[in-house]
Amino acid sequence: QVLLVESGGGLVQAGGSLRLSCAASGRSFRSYGMGWFRQAPGKEREFVAAISGSTTYADSVKGRFTISRDNAKTVYLQMNSLKPEDTAVYYCAAKLIAAAEYDVWGQGTQVTVSS
Repeated sequence: QVLLVESGGGLVQAGGSLRLSCAASGRSFRSYGMGWFRQAPGKEREFVAAISGSTTYADSVKGRFTISRDNAKTVYLQMNSLKPEDTAVYYCAAKLIAAAEYDVWGQGTQVTVSS
């Protein structure tokens, strides 16, 4: 089983950057695909980015956000050119690579982008 803890959220002005981190514990980290999701107030949770053997991005963040992972069990989300509409709680998630859905979630970290 993998446990996830996010960090790195905060308040930033539009056009600024933040890097989110997701620390994973568990011996089977390499067997998991990792993703970032976000939920804005009054909206449903939405996919942001994922990394397994390759990376995928939501159209709304393509070219601005970059997902990466290292061998030390950390997944990152580098967010550049932030917009007020990026304001949300960001969640890290994990799933076994062959699984269809994410079933392990972090507690979330708040990102607020001011105009």
